[in-house]
Amino acid sequence: MCGRLFQVTPPKRLSELFGTKNPLANAPPRYNAAPTDLLLTVRHNPKTGERALDPIRWGLVPHWAKDAKIGPSLTNARAETVAEKPAFRDAFARRRCLVPVDGFYEWHRPEAGAKQPYAFAHPANAAGERPPLVLAGLWESWRDPAGEILRTITLVTTAANGVMAPIHDRMPVILASEDWAVWLGEQAGDAAALMRPCADGLIDHWPVSPAVGNVRNQGAELPLPQGAELLPPAAASSR
Repeated sequence: MCGRLFQVTPPKRLSELFGTKNPLANAPPRYNAAPTDLLLTVRHNPKTGERALDPIRWGLVPHWAKDAKIGPSLTNARAETVAEKPAFRDAFARRRCLVPVDGFYEWHRPEAGAKQPYAFAHPANAAGERPPLVLAGLWESWRDPAGEILRTITLVTTAANGVMAPIHDRMPVILASEDWAVWLGEQAGDAAALMRPCADGLIDHWPVSPAVGNVRNQGAELPLPQGAELLPPAAASSR
């Protein structure tokens, strides 16, 4: 499953990348996002033809749910059954979304010894920057007894690719830019065919501090390679 990630690219940059039109939300960087946190999410409005970028709560609450407590148990949807499971099938057919992240965490569980967390992100480009990974998601609207609307998301997972397999047997579905429009429903295409492991060259990984295992830890040092120190702003800007 995918249960922890980091999303730190500013909303303005994400809006430019995806061509969203709505006002920007005030979304702080998240270095250790967990279920029930708000994640910046890209959706397509079929009535206006425009994309929107909004913070939406992680953990799907189906429209038919009796209460919102089900959300934390529906943070992931398996690609193999997403079109059939009652909790996900309506959203898969009509409400697919993109969740851009700077990376996600997964734990390697050896037969002996302590679990080791790893960060997974896009390989660095020539400028030393790591573009966001764009995860396939589903979204829902749920109305509480008072009439308030709660919007929630889940992340679609698939079998691990060659990079992920030594660490874990599952990974998020990572979409290439040419597949965004089909997944959002802007263009005709086979969305089910997109739910596959991404190419090995699309992700990089490295060990990180066990501190990421505690959701109360939210420091910018968490995604750094284990043992690395966070550079002060002046030093970082001079690199």
